[in-house]
Amino acid sequence: MRLQGKTLLITAAGQGIGRASALACAWEGARVIATDVQPALLETLASEAPQVQTAVLDVRDGAAIAALAAQLPPLDGLFNCAGFVHEGSILGCDEAAWDFSFDLNVKSMYRVTRAFLPGMLDKAAQGSAPSILNMASMASSIKGFPNRFVYGATKAAVIGLTKSIAADFVARGLRCNALCPGTVDTPSLRGRIANAPDPVQAEKNFIARQPMGRLATVDDITPMVVYLLSDESRFVTGQALSVDGGVTI
Repeated sequence: MRLQGKTLLITAAGQGIGRASALACAWEGARVIATDVQPALLETLASEAPQVQTAVLDVRDGAAIAALAAQLPPLDGLFNCAGFVHEGSILGCDEAAWDFSFDLNVKSMYRVTRAFLPGMLDKAAQGSAPSILNMASMASSIKGFPNRFVYGATKAAVIGLTKSIAADFVARGLRCNALCPGTVDTPSLRGRIANAPDPVQAEKNFIARQPMGRLATVDDITPMVVYLLSDESRFVTGQALSVDGGVTI
C-alpha cells in the first residue's frame, strides 16, 4: 500500500474531490482524518469507510483548527481541499464576495497549514517526507476564464502560497505542491449547472471547454492526490500540477 503508516488530514472531505481523496488514501493504507463543516456529509463518509476518522471543522475558525491540531499526532500529509467557486466578473464581485472567497480559498490554507506545520517539520527531522497539497485550479495564474474573477485570483494566490512554503522548507525535508484540476463532475459543479438560466446548455458549455470531450470524474483526480501525498513524489515540490483534460495544452 502506497500510504501505509501515514497519517493524513483532508479538509472539505464530505463530498466531491475531498471525499474521493479520503477514500482513495484510506484504501492505500493511510490513517485519514477527514474534516468538513457539514456533519451529515461526514456521517455518510464514515459509514462508507469505517477506517476513516472524521471531525467537524470550519476552516475559517482558527481556534477550532488549533484545538484539532493539539489533539492529533504529527501529520505525514495535509490536503487543503476546502474552497468556493464565485461566478462573475469584477463588476459582479462586491467586497463581501471578495473577502469571503479569499477567506475560504486562501486564508483557510494559511490557518490550517500554520497549525499543523510544526508537527510536520518534526516528522521531517526524523527522516520522513511530509507533504502538503493545496487545491488550486486551472483557473488561476495558469489560465484566465470568463466569469471567474475572484475565484481565479484566489487560486493564483494559492499557487503563490504553495511555492513560498515549498521554498521556505525544502531544505528541511517538507514538500508543498498545488493541484490544478480541470472541470470536475462534483456536487458543487452540479449545483452551478442547476442554477444556470439554461442548465442543459450550461453543462454543454462546461464539457465543450475540455478538449477530451468530457468532464473529469473525481477518480481522474485522486491518483494525483495519492501520488503527491506519497513518498513516490519525494523529489517533487513547489509545483502546480494540472489534471485538466488538455485545457491548458
